[in-house]
Amino acid sequence: MFYIIGLGLGDPEDITVKGLNIIKQCERVYLESYTSILSCGQEKLEEFYGRKLILADREMVEQRADEILEGATAQSIAFLVVGDPFGATTHTDLMLRAKEKGIATSIVHNASIMNAVGCCGLQLYHFGETVSIPYWDETWKPDSFYDKIVANLKHGLHTLCLLDIKVKEPTLESLMKKKREYMPPRFMSVSEAAGQLLEIVANKSKAAEGDKEPEEQKLDENSLVVGLARVGHDSQKIVACTLREMQQMDLGPPLHSLIIPNSNLHELEKEFLQQFEALDQQLS
Repeated sequence: MFYIIGLGLGDPEDITVKGLNIIKQCERVYLESYTSILSCGQEKLEEFYGRKLILADREMVEQRADEILEGATAQSIAFLVVGDPFGATTHTDLMLRAKEKGIATSIVHNASIMNAVGCCGLQLYHFGETVSIPYWDETWKPDSFYDKIVANLKHGLHTLCLLDIKVKEPTLESLMKKKREYMPPRFMSVSEAAGQLLEIVANKSKAAEGDKEPEEQKLDENSLVVGLARVGHDSQKIVACTLREMQQMDLGPPLHSLIIPNSNLHELEKEFLQQFEALDQQLS
């Protein structure tokens, strides 16, 4: 049997009783380490579970999946995922690979940012399509996610923005030399995400200046946004402010997420968000 087990968002104790019991009887236990992270670290997980964990990075999951699945027709193998198993398409692909090999699979669900985001008071059924904001570099600045944000706003929906992380990413130089060297881990902050959004907003506004009938700007520097950090942890932090102000916010260590609320908040949403305001007039 091949198990994919969600670990939740906070610390080792967030795992379900069902998940913990499965881990204790598995032959091998892998910890996926690149779509998300737990701040407690691998050692504390091993101490709590009473098991050694095999770290599964991007290269192993995407290129050596057969190694993970080896023996799962006769043994129990566990693959641990931060949040919920279906929070990333990579895990869906791994499950399909197992089924192609005739390996029985089982999923153990847990909390993820996709539902825990309700901690800020915005109602989950008012959220539209979730988007991912990737890191930019000097030559690669994709902005297609912005159109999805605008589409959500047009339909009166909030947008959850998942922010990029880079863990064990090979350097360009090492790829050219065929000798793997890795960049230091990076985790996008809400201030970095806000900066990229502000640049997109400025570019879109400039491009619309020459139009005879310019499209109404759906997002601007004064738009209300919500920043979240370390959701599910004791050090969780939430701030509601303008997009411009969010660029200057320091919410501390990762992981961060950003929400673009729709402009027509429900009164209960508005009341709940007020406790997180950076400036009192934002939700008045």
